[in-house]
Amino acid sequence: MAELDINWVRAQFPAFAEPSLQGQAFFENAGGSYTCKPVIDRLTRFYHQRKVQPYGPYEASRLAGEEMDEARSKLAAMLGVATDELSFGPSTTQNTYVLAQAFQQHLAPGDAIIVTNQDHEANTGPWRRLADEGVEVREWQLDAETGQLSLADLADLLSDAKVKLVCFPHCSNVVGEINDVATICAMAKAAGAYSCVDGVSYVPHGFVNVDTLGADIYLFSAYKTYGPHQGLMVIRRALGEVLPNQGHFFNAGALYKRFTPAGPDHAQIAASAGMADYVDALADHHGLSGDTAGRTAGVHDLQRAHEVRLLQPLLDYLSSKNSVRVLGPSQAENRAPTVAMAAQVPGLVLAQKLAAHGIMAGGGDFYAERALRAQGVDPANGVLRVSFTHYTTEAEVTKLITALDQVL
Repeated sequence: MAELDINWVRAQFPAFAEPSLQGQAFFENAGGSYTCKPVIDRLTRFYHQRKVQPYGPYEASRLAGEEMDEARSKLAAMLGVATDELSFGPSTTQNTYVLAQAFQQHLAPGDAIIVTNQDHEANTGPWRRLADEGVEVREWQLDAETGQLSLADLADLLSDAKVKLVCFPHCSNVVGEINDVATICAMAKAAGAYSCVDGVSYVPHGFVNVDTLGADIYLFSAYKTYGPHQGLMVIRRALGEVLPNQGHFFNAGALYKRFTPAGPDHAQIAASAGMADYVDALADHHGLSGDTAGRTAGVHDLQRAHEVRLLQPLLDYLSSKNSVRVLGPSQAENRAPTVAMAAQVPGLVLAQKLAAHGIMAGGGDFYAERALRAQGVDPANGVLRVSFTHYTTEAEVTKLITALDQVL
């Protein structure tokens, strides 16, 4: 495999040429990534030329609708699903809430769902509220020492026919370990349950093939995958046509409208096609050929290889420090480059100290109170979290390690 051309990559992100950001290394990508130029260009063009009600008979309106349709079709092809199996909403949290309302109407009293305590609260809370409606909520609990989710524990939770849905993260925003999504989805299916995967913390490190993973629902956020603030939601047809319609009654026949009751943000949906433009350009630059799914998988592997190479030295350094506890695996191969550290000093204080060294990082509980408490970390103290993606350089990781050595 060719090595990622990091200089070319960074040239596609205007933030790296922004004077106000010079001298600072961005390590809070888990909170939201920089935006790539194709997205910015498409958003600018839409507001300049297409900011009208789309799908009308006049030219500007026709072009606006075409750009929105282009975003859906291009991204769906990258994800290995049909175009109408992909929906856009204002955020992943909002999309999850709407889905939970649909399942509330669909499930019968005594039915059970499985959630984890490894999740970001915004993406597990809506499911947990179904307990108020008589649904049994079973918690798949992480290991207090490793942060891992055990497949044996899941098998026990799936041991009867009451479970209808399994909700879990592709990876946690504080543990970072990449869960075996394909195996978990297969286990759920074998037990007669649907699967809902929160991919928010994983997809920034490579777009996935949802069909290959076997997920019935897959959710992620465009603003963490170099795009605008939108939530992307894949619902496979077999499930989407069974769940009660949550949109306008006259849109019930359109799968991609059934779970988006609010009016769509036309400009941001159209701009989301820029994420596909970027992946296409990345594939072309690195000589990747084949169909859309194959090229997307090739880009995914390029990104991951670069991230793994940069992540391991950071994990090795942190493993040598007695003053911090790193949550999640110490090996880069099976984790995203999202590293949460617990210390006696509050995480936010450490992040503030890093800022003085030109490091942009985050501190706090990151809406993962359940995961932190389960691992013996006081959410009030929080963690320092450093996170990067494929546009980060080796020099920036070295700068981070040097700064950490000063503040830990």
